[in-house]
Amino acid sequence: MSVPAPQVIQLNCPNCRAPMRAQVFTLIDVGLQPELKNYLLAGQLNMAVCPNCGTPAMIAAPLIYHDPAKQLFLVHFPQQLNARPEEQERFVGDATSMLMRALPQSAPKGYLLAPKRFLTLNSLVDTILEADGISRETIEAQRKRVELISQMAEAFELGDDQLQAAVAQHKGELDYDFFATLTVFAESSLQAGRDESAQILIALRDKLVELTGFDASQLEGGAEEAIEEIGDDELDAIIDQLASAPDDGLELLIAEHRPVIDYGFFEAWTQRIEAASAAGDTAAAEQLTARRAQIVATVERMDQQAQELFEAGATVLQRIINAPDTAEALRADREQINEAFFLVLQANMVAAERAGNAAAVQRLAEIERLANQVLEEALTPEERFINQLLQAEKPQDATKLLRQNPAMITTAFVKRLNELADQMESDGRKPLGERLRQLGREAGAMLF
Repeated sequence: MSVPAPQVIQLNCPNCRAPMRAQVFTLIDVGLQPELKNYLLAGQLNMAVCPNCGTPAMIAAPLIYHDPAKQLFLVHFPQQLNARPEEQERFVGDATSMLMRALPQSAPKGYLLAPKRFLTLNSLVDTILEADGISRETIEAQRKRVELISQMAEAFELGDDQLQAAVAQHKGELDYDFFATLTVFAESSLQAGRDESAQILIALRDKLVELTGFDASQLEGGAEEAIEEIGDDELDAIIDQLASAPDDGLELLIAEHRPVIDYGFFEAWTQRIEAASAAGDTAAAEQLTARRAQIVATVERMDQQAQELFEAGATVLQRIINAPDTAEALRADREQINEAFFLVLQANMVAAERAGNAAAVQRLAEIERLANQVLEEALTPEERFINQLLQAEKPQDATKLLRQNPAMITTAFVKRLNELADQMESDGRKPLGERLRQLGREAGAMLF
């Protein structure tokens, strides 16, 4: 997926009215541009600094935050935009479609159908931090540090006397965490190209170090140092893998690396082709060109298959909802009760909960229960046992189950585990494949 380029807008400084330009981001996809998350958390996203008087200005813009690893899909529309509901839904719908097409076929997608909406940007940021395992207390402490940085910056602009008075009043709060946060803010400004803002923050930090006697060597590196672009080495390694992979292993590698196969990926690939041509290596250029065409075709097919799966899941769910006998309808459609069906079902449950429709939630929950029951009915004893092993909360719990059921451990059972592992890995579900293979090794060891 090619992430949307930031919009460049022209505005006037709220303090001196001088004209200035700024970049505005409306989509943060952590899987593709993790650095934007840092800007957001540091309060530096969509922030313009006047080149004339140095006044910062926060630009009101709609924002969608997507983190596929944590299944977060968060939306914020600033109230001052007065965006009509239909405009908001169109904006969110376009983003949802784009993100669904970009995710690997095997990746969870149900959460994209039920975005969480926030009235304030702070509440959205709190949700991100909580998903990172950061407590409310830590969030509040960080917010106080940000407010203190703002106070110190204002005092710094008013002169040494004002800054010294502010330091005397808050000296106990000017600790390592404060200076680390201030350094992160300066680094974020540098990365975003706001050199003037970065220089002010660096000068403030140096002055505070002088006034407080803080040991600046505790801070690893410095905001003045150049920051390498994130992901270039990893991208080169992925391109190397895909360029040299045999044809029969290419699709598995594409599925594994699908999140990074976007416009930037193909741009880097094209640069390799051009470099090979410039060096006179026609064979290498032709090989890279042919492999690029293979990757494009495979990605398009995978995305189309994913879209078809979700559309099929939605169709089946609608048919089940309308059927007079739910259990019988589920049995008739048992072959269609798959991961896509459950994702669509869960997304509809979340939407019903948000709408306060208790009857719909109850109905969908009953469909989910019956669907699992229907699938359970069709399983062989061996398949039921494998499901139990996979549902174990801890690896040691699965090992305990294996030891408690020696009659189930046969050569055919171990072979089946390995076959399922191969299947999962070929579908791009590597973690599940590895788990099945580990179970196969444990079961195999018990045969001797």
